[in-house]
Amino acid sequence: MFIDTHCHLSIDDYDDIDLVIKENRNVEISNIIISGCSYDSIVESLEISNKYDDVFVTIGYHPDQVEVVDDEKIEFLKEQLKHPKVVGVGEIGLDYHYGKENRDAQIVLFEKQLKIAEEYNLPVVIHSRDATEDTIECLKKYKVHGVMHCFSGSVETAMIYKKMGFYLGIGGVVTFKNSNLYKVVEAVGLDYIVLETDSPYLAPEPVRGTKNSSKNIPFIAKRIAEILNVSVEEVSKKTIENTLNLFDLK
Repeated sequence: MFIDTHCHLSIDDYDDIDLVIKENRNVEISNIIISGCSYDSIVESLEISNKYDDVFVTIGYHPDQVEVVDDEKIEFLKEQLKHPKVVGVGEIGLDYHYGKENRDAQIVLFEKQLKIAEEYNLPVVIHSRDATEDTIECLKKYKVHGVMHCFSGSVETAMIYKKMGFYLGIGGVVTFKNSNLYKVVEAVGLDYIVLETDSPYLAPEPVRGTKNSSKNIPFIAKRIAEILNVSVEEVSKKTIENTLNLFDLK
C-alpha cells in the first residue's frame, strides 16, 4: 500500500475523477492528500474529500496567489481548517523563480499562514522555489513541522530541513535520468521521506510526459528502493509510517 501525500485533483485536469480514484485503488493507493492552494481549489478539494473516504486535504494559499489573497480569504482559510478532512496547511511558501518583485508580499503571506498553522497545531506543506534562504529564515520564526513539497535541492539543504524536523516530499523527479535527487535520498534515508506525485504534473519514468496521477506512486517507490537497496515493501511501510506521524488521517 502507498499514500500520495501531495496531488492536485480537479475537474479542470481530469475528465472523470471517479475513474481516477478507482485506478488509484487498483494499484493499492490507500489514501491521497489533495492540495488546495487557491480559493477555488480549496472549495473543490473539500467537495471531493466529502465524497471519498480515502481522500484528505491540505489547504493554504500558494505564493502565486499573493496578489489576490485578502483578509476575507485568510478568514475563509481559518474557517475551513475546522473541516474534518483537512490535515494540514499548504501548499504555502515562497517562489522567486520568475523574479523577486513581490518578495516582501510573499513573505508576509507565508508568515501569516505559518502563524495560523502554529495556532491550529497543523503540519505545513512548504513550496520553496529559488527561495531557500528566505524559506528557512521564515520557518525558524514559528513552531511548525511538516514536509518540504517536491524537494529538489542539494544534500546540504536537505540536511538543514532534516535537522529542523521536516520530511522531504519525493516525487517523479527522482526517476528522471538526469536527476541528482538520488543523492538526497541516500543522504536522508527513509526516515525523512514521504511519497508524492504533485499530479497532474511531473509524471515519473516510464510514463514521463503523460498526465500524472496517484496511480504512478509505485514507480517512485521502486526507484527509491533501488537507490537505498531495500525492498519496495520497506519503502511502503516506512513512508506510510512517516505520513501517519505527520498527518492525522482519521
